[in-house]
Amino acid sequence: MLVVDDDDSIREITRIALEMVGGWRVVVATGGCEALSLAKEHPVDAVLLDVMMPEMDGPTTFRHLRAEPETADLPVVLLTAKVQTGDHQVWDGMDVAGVISKPFDPMTLAGDVAALLGWSAQAS
Repeated sequence: MLVVDDDDSIREITRIALEMVGGWRVVVATGGCEALSLAKEHPVDAVLLDVMMPEMDGPTTFRHLRAEPETADLPVVLLTAKVQTGDHQVWDGMDVAGVISKPFDPMTLAGDVAALLGWSAQAS
């Protein structure tokens, strides 16, 4: 799992939750450019991608992932603090596996991600 978030504390909590609770191998990136490089260097099964980041936001990172043959089919779950029901969202029309809102429960995060991806919670 590749976790991409510009917030150090969110990134660390997410990494710990997925590794300790989910038993997953996690690679972390601080932003979109780093995520694109890591996704090619370290084969991962999916990406948990923050929507709002400086320099390259989540939707732009997503488009770049889809444009590269090595990452075009990589499932992506968006992580965002900006979920409002009924409103048009920046990810509307994007082929993402799902959206998880911040703040999230670290104890259920692996299960929530796994459910969106159609995995058992102990997948990688």
